[in-house]
Amino acid sequence: MSNTTKTIVLATAVASAVAGIAGNATAQENEKCYGVSLAGENDCAAGPGTTCAGTSTVDYQGNAWTLVPAGTCGDIELPVMADGTERMGSLEALDRDLPA
Repeated sequence: MSNTTKTIVLATAVASAVAGIAGNATAQENEKCYGVSLAGENDCAAGPGTTCAGTSTVDYQGNAWTLVPAGTCGDIELPVMADGTERMGSLEALDRDLPA
């Protein structure tokens, strides 16, 4: 094997390793945040009767999630509920604001 071939193989291996690390880091920087998306703007898991992305039917639907930067889910400012109760995002599905 020539030095040029060895160099190309090594460079390819290093590039692949760096790309894999960068991909994992990006995936770890986001988390699922339930109850923060507007109707039709969820990323997935919008509960029974829906399929996936963009299928939530209620604003802030508790069982629909959106990817947000890690550590920010509980800090997202949301309007209060009709009864005056504060509405917050959650890392787990919620039983509030579900479609009738």
